[in-house]
Amino acid sequence: MTTYVISVPGTFTGTAGPRTRDELARALRPADPHRTRLGDEEDLDVLTVNDDDTFTVRLTVEAGSGPEAEREAHRLARSALTTVGLDDGAAPLGPAVVTGIDSDES
Repeated sequence: MTTYVISVPGTFTGTAGPRTRDELARALRPADPHRTRLGDEEDLDVLTVNDDDTFTVRLTVEAGSGPEAEREAHRLARSALTTVGLDDGAAPLGPAVVTGIDSDES
């Protein structure tokens, strides 16, 4: 298994105020990229929200392949959004993308 850092873009189409965003970041915390060397080096935040209500979720996922990691990251992001009360209409997600592979090799 390899540790992947995955980015999942999305857009808040409804009201997702500071409290909801904080709850979302907490729901995503178990997959926070800061738990990896890559996440620390790149200072990757689990949730980044832009002024236009687009956002990026960055997660670490253990998987056997990049496509498997992308599917799992998308599932984790959707699950966290659902946990804070945001459905597909309130926070649609774009395709997940591998943005890093954390390796113990130097």
